[in-house]
Amino acid sequence: MAEAADLQGIDPSPARRRLRRVAAVGAAVPLLAGLVQLPLPPAAAATAPTSASATPTTAAAETLTVAVSLDTLSPSAPVKGDNLTLSGTVTNGGKETVSQAQIDVRLGARLSSRGAIEDAARRAGFSQGRDGRPLGDAHLVRLPEIPSGTSREFTLTVPVDKLGLDDPGVYQVGVSLSGRTPSEPYDQVLGIDRTFLPWQPTAAKSRTQISVLWPLISSPRLSAETGSDNQQTPVFESDGLAAELAPGGRLERMVALGAELPVTWVIDPDLLATAEAMTSEYRVRNEDTTVAGRNQAVAKRWLNSLGEAVRGDKVIALPYGDPDLASLAHRGRRVSGSLSHLRPATELAESTVETILHVKPSVEYAWPANGAVDPSIVDVATSAGADRVITRSDSMRERLSYTPNAARPIGGGTTAVVSDALLSTAFEGDMSRAGDSTTAIQRFLAHTLTVTHERPDTGRSIVVAPQRMPTASQAESLASALRILGSERWSQFSDLITATTAKPDPRATTSVPSAGKYPKALSRRELPEAVFRQMRNTRDSLENFQVILTAAYRVVTPFGNAIKREMSTSWRGRPEQAVEYGRGVQAHLESLTDEVKLIEKTDLTLSGRSATIPVTVQNKLVQGVEHLVLRLRSTKPTRLKLNGGETVAELPVRIEGGHSQSVKFTASANANGPVPVEAQLYTEDGRRYGAAMTFTVKVSEITSTVMLVIAGGVLLLVLAGVRMYSQRKRAAARRDDADTTEEAGPAQPVAGSAAPVQPSDPATDTGPQSTDPSGPGEKVEH
Repeated sequence: MAEAADLQGIDPSPARRRLRRVAAVGAAVPLLAGLVQLPLPPAAAATAPTSASATPTTAAAETLTVAVSLDTLSPSAPVKGDNLTLSGTVTNGGKETVSQAQIDVRLGARLSSRGAIEDAARRAGFSQGRDGRPLGDAHLVRLPEIPSGTSREFTLTVPVDKLGLDDPGVYQVGVSLSGRTPSEPYDQVLGIDRTFLPWQPTAAKSRTQISVLWPLISSPRLSAETGSDNQQTPVFESDGLAAELAPGGRLERMVALGAELPVTWVIDPDLLATAEAMTSEYRVRNEDTTVAGRNQAVAKRWLNSLGEAVRGDKVIALPYGDPDLASLAHRGRRVSGSLSHLRPATELAESTVETILHVKPSVEYAWPANGAVDPSIVDVATSAGADRVITRSDSMRERLSYTPNAARPIGGGTTAVVSDALLSTAFEGDMSRAGDSTTAIQRFLAHTLTVTHERPDTGRSIVVAPQRMPTASQAESLASALRILGSERWSQFSDLITATTAKPDPRATTSVPSAGKYPKALSRRELPEAVFRQMRNTRDSLENFQVILTAAYRVVTPFGNAIKREMSTSWRGRPEQAVEYGRGVQAHLESLTDEVKLIEKTDLTLSGRSATIPVTVQNKLVQGVEHLVLRLRSTKPTRLKLNGGETVAELPVRIEGGHSQSVKFTASANANGPVPVEAQLYTEDGRRYGAAMTFTVKVSEITSTVMLVIAGGVLLLVLAGVRMYSQRKRAAARRDDADTTEEAGPAQPVAGSAAPVQPSDPATDTGPQSTDPSGPGEKVEH
């Protein structure tokens, strides 16, 4: 049967899944109609009559080959005069065709306690004694043949007055399919599905106060990284939140449904901050780069809807990032400083909700995962400033025969608000199928009515705390149940604050279970210690980095919030992703701190007894840095000393964003040889910043004789230069005089002076000849 149903793509309801688990231990094959039902072993399920006119024979559980799914029951909580409509689907998972099939309605006995309801929910198979007889031919539906592997839908309507309901309370109602097969040609029950019918036709004498938490929580999406521009554009690890905020998405449905219901909102402020960041320009990580986000309109619409929905309602703000209190208590406390993040997370929660939603939230509540507590978890919760812890009845191990008020003192001024485990977990299954949703809704209603009937003269106050991140279908199912409770026949709604102040039941459990009672399954899903070690490393790096920044808030805020997200409850069961997120935060912080560093320096040669050693510090951040000290250390002080004879010298460093600065130290040499010198940045409080840099200074001492030789050479060069200059000046003067004479022309005789001697022409000269034995020509001076 199971294999055939699976082949049809049908997800069996819980009742049908229970049918599969029934062991076949034999068959009592009747020979005649009307034969007395034979007893079966407890593990086996028997068949039952299919109509009032014919009593079908008893068969073993292995013949229950038809899966019946009761998909709708309306109204869910009928009153007198109503008609009860039941509809669903039957699927033949057997190998033979079912003929003469008919659907009957069966009413079981009244269930007197919450324990009886759970027993009935777990029961598999069919028992006429517990499932009751069919209502008769007037209230059945006949179906055509059902071949193997095929399905048929059915709908039938029964007047409530025909059900035979008497006292108010919870009844089990079922729909069974009976029919015949070729191998067993007699009437027999081949399948059944059951649900619960709450019967409270008039208002109860006292009504139960029900407070329902409506959680708005998601997984971390924002990274610590922001854009390098002045706008600090946020960077998202993924754009998955947009799908949850968009119409039809999980968080969109939560807001739309919660707006119509009397619930208490429980909000992780980080979700609000992330959605707010999406309303403007943002980037989304895409492998090694980022791309522009495009869901601003979706985020704006969701925040606007949420702002309208919470108006006038109570809002509980969890510590920022929804920290996993149990993981902190059991693993985080081993790492120093882990708990120091809780108080700031609570303070940030209040301001974030008030800024974005314009409502003042309550921050006095802590909500451990699944409401499970032990003394260490309570201690961690109160260290965050909470004095009210939302726990669950299965953790507090309530042993009363009735359901007490949710609130009770647990010592140290702390109040435990104990949510009802059965109601809080009623919608944790797959609610996407109508049959499963109907079963969960009817079971939820049955328990609330039974709580009211447990002590009809005493009103109670109970709390429903569903799973942290319900799916859209789970939220829809819970909302449907709450709408039905709105009739206020046996319950009325309250808020969590009111439930917390209700008078405690004196018999209720007030002792917190020991650490050894903490569920092992929950312990295995806790965050590993590596997450908290990573948080500590990032926090230490951030504290060292922020002291040098002129606009520290630009770094402290995004990284501080990212550290809080590292311990989010949403990482439970995903240790690899949690560690990876923390590594990403640390890696980005390291990339920023590396933007302020020493520039590598080549070896220097120091000639002489004193000189200047420059060291360059680079700042590639968009903001300035200050409160830095550059320390230079000579590893051989007998050979090289710094700043007037010190082994270690230091100078302050202040650099504007996007600039570099050369820091200059004086050095004095005492002897020749190489000297390794170490440069290291420190913050003003004495902590190392960045990596050290080492370079070598080669000292070459110069003697006085060498200095005299060099000085003499320099003097000779100067004198030679002066002489050359004088010679060039005199030559220039002579050229100027010669040019002046040529421009003046032949000299004119002056009266009283001798006439100038004119040169004679050898051809015409008749005067006396020269007696110079050398003859005519150029005269050579001696």
